[in-house]
Amino acid sequence: MNALKAWISRYQLASLVLLTVLLAVVLPLTLDIFRLNLVGKYLTYAFVAIGLVMLWGYGGVLSLGQGVFFGLGGYAMAMFLKLEASDPETTKIQSTPGIPDFMDWNQITELPAFWVPFKSLPFTLAAVIVVPTLLAWIVSFAMFKRRVGGVYFAIITQAVALILTVLIIGQQGYTGGVNGMTDLKTVLGWDTRTDTAKYILYYVCVGMLVLSMVVCRWIQTSKLGTLLLAMRDKEDRVRFSGYDVADFRIFVFCLAAALSGIGGALFTLQVGFMSPSFVGIVPSIEMVIYAAVGGRMSLVGAVYGTLLVNAGKTFFSESFPDLWLFLMAGLFIGVVMAFPMGLAGVWESKVVPWWRGRQSALREASAARPQPPSPPPHAPMKSTAPTDAKLPDGTSGQSV
Repeated sequence: MNALKAWISRYQLASLVLLTVLLAVVLPLTLDIFRLNLVGKYLTYAFVAIGLVMLWGYGGVLSLGQGVFFGLGGYAMAMFLKLEASDPETTKIQSTPGIPDFMDWNQITELPAFWVPFKSLPFTLAAVIVVPTLLAWIVSFAMFKRRVGGVYFAIITQAVALILTVLIIGQQGYTGGVNGMTDLKTVLGWDTRTDTAKYILYYVCVGMLVLSMVVCRWIQTSKLGTLLLAMRDKEDRVRFSGYDVADFRIFVFCLAAALSGIGGALFTLQVGFMSPSFVGIVPSIEMVIYAAVGGRMSLVGAVYGTLLVNAGKTFFSESFPDLWLFLMAGLFIGVVMAFPMGLAGVWESKVVPWWRGRQSALREASAARPQPPSPPPHAPMKSTAPTDAKLPDGTSGQSV
């Protein structure tokens, strides 16, 4: 127990423990399965947000195309699920049984070669991480080795998001087009639509998120994390010290892409579909807002920011269906202008100093309070009876 406490203190994981208790205990006990499934969907976006904390907050690189990697992970998982749902018995009414329905609608008569490996679940799980990471490496290697950064890199990532969206929509026969991949129901015969399956998938999502945050926190507290901060603040000094800045940026960009791919795969499992609406520029910018609202330097703050923003979207869209977009825009602008470092910045700069000052004042007041005088010690009671008193019978009154 002492070793666990020391480990938590060393890596400053107390806030992560509280978040874990909230997600794993409090919310499942207080929310019905529909709302809990919504929270599970929100938490898949949190993978992108914590990746942006590492990339933007620590690495100093702003990417406006993280939806690309979220979508690639989601589509990789959707391809496996769609193939399982397209067995010859289920699709026997099609012109070509055994292939996904949207391929049959587009007069494709056999399964494309790049779809075949996704019949294997181990290959799919590997592709969820490898495919986004590989694309991130190609883009970042081409840009960072030429010292392209700042706003130019942000614009390039937006262009990548737009290109991939157009490609997915245009290749309808291979990707499902604008409708995406739907009707994803089972994993190896296990029905993911039951309440039990939703609870299990929710806890899998929470466990993967906590594990990802522990890994990111370990990186932050290591020498690599120190170099990322130094690179963000004084890039030239790091380069003159003999380090290759481009390699560090490539690493952190690939890390953020891998986390986004995991989030996309978990989204597909919990929601049951994947479409290009989660790949483009708009969702990518929303994912940056999650990190900005929560705090781009705080892993835990990014998760809270993701939950807050998406809960606000749900509340406003249900309560004010005609005005919710304007209300969300006002919320984003207000939070960013009033709290430039996000909710985590407010906590660190306002709440924590106030609480410490209050505790210090209470201790000082307790020390300065005069102590009541202690009562004098009781004197021994003196006997008033005469020692040599004679009793009526003539005997002495002394006790034997």
